Amino acid sequence: MKKIVMALTLAVLLSGWASAHCDTMNGPVVKAAREALAKGDPKGALVWVQAGDGALIKEAFAKALEVRKLGGRAAELADLWFFETLVRVHRAGEGEPYTGLKTGEPEKIISDLDAAIEKGDISALAAKIGRHAEEKIKEKFETLRLASKEAPQSMEKGRAYVGEYVVFMHYVEGVVKSVHGGAHHGVEKAEKGGHAD
Repeated sequence: MKKIVMALTLAVLLSGWASAHCDTMNGPVVKAAREALAKGDPKGALVWVQAGDGALIKEAFAKALEVRKLGGRAAELADLWFFETLVRVHRAGEGEPYTGLKTGEPEKIISDLDAAIEKGDISALAAKIGRHAEEKIKEKFETLRLASKEAPQSMEKGRAYVGEYVVFMHYVEGVVKSVHGGAHHGVEKAEKGGHAD
């Protein structure tokens, strides 16, 4: 049960946070763009877009490299333009809107996930998330259980029970759907090989 709860919660938590992480100046898409520009090779950036968008990114990359040769402020603007282009096309490939590049640090969970990826071990973080999910499910269940005992006492308490029932069911249903149902953050597309080589 704990492993299932961990997996479900991890999927729910990551669906929104990963999406927010991809459009930050210190996120993986901009990091790949920086590295590609530094190497003069777009391959590292191309993996972040759908295969059909590869030509667009290659063209943008070539233009950015050309403007970078001017140096100074022109090079900075060329870099920023390429970052924005890559993130915009990446987000479009996920079916998400581009709302601009964000500054600041990512959510702690994102930093923790990146650290786990670098380390090559997710066990401790998955266990921590699983414990938290289990606590939340039990907490919501206990609130529901107590409300069910009081429900017959009055219409108001009956409605309070229904409110808690809806909260509990939607919470657990959301966790389950995120794992077994629809994809989040372009997962379905990625599983079908949707990003460029």
